[in-house]
Amino acid sequence: MNELRPSPFNRAGAPAGAAGEVVRNRVLRNTYWLLALSLIPTVLGAMVGLYTGINRVMGASPGMSAIVFLVGAFGMMFAIEKNKDNSLGVVLLLAFTFFMGVMLSRMLGFVFGMGNGAQLVMTAFGGTAVVFATMATLASTIKRDLSGMQKFLFMGAVVILVAALANIFLQLPALMLTISVLAVVIFSAFLLVDMQRVINGGETNYVSATLAIYLSVYNIFSNLLMLLGIFGGDRE
Repeated sequence: MNELRPSPFNRAGAPAGAAGEVVRNRVLRNTYWLLALSLIPTVLGAMVGLYTGINRVMGASPGMSAIVFLVGAFGMMFAIEKNKDNSLGVVLLLAFTFFMGVMLSRMLGFVFGMGNGAQLVMTAFGGTAVVFATMATLASTIKRDLSGMQKFLFMGAVVILVAALANIFLQLPALMLTISVLAVVIFSAFLLVDMQRVINGGETNYVSATLAIYLSVYNIFSNLLMLLGIFGGDRE
């Protein structure tokens, strides 16, 4: 999490380029470890949501659930960024992933209610893993700087968010399908850009890096699960 000081040599006398490589490798390694760790509270949160019936409460009150999600998610993300340079940032990040797991339990409850629900969840997980591996490979091989895509991707994410909120009241299946497809595409691109930024040394804080990558992975998984539930769900 420590940023490299603008000096041509590190304390051991090595060139700054070599020190920068060390920093990049450390940030990337810590990001992967923290991302893997964040899956544990996500699963725990989903289990709490399923076994306590919170998922059914959210399903019965989608408007209130959306408010809780927006306030909770954006509030915790703000707190994480404010504390990203100390250990509290890691604690807040893990608490955030637990919260996101609870929010995911509504979708999981819907899918597990299908005859092949467990299979759909595993398929969505496998699909997300494939997307992650593909984007990680591309991020390490593409030489062109992709950071210019961020502005357009952010605009796309805002459009998706607004459309998803509107569809709570409109309840249009075609719009829900469109939102899910676009979300998978946009957050896959976000994942590529964020991972390239870490690999190239543009992001020197592993808490911020993990938060960005986690959000992309979470959205890819949840929207793949939605699409699988629509097209492959056994409702008998």
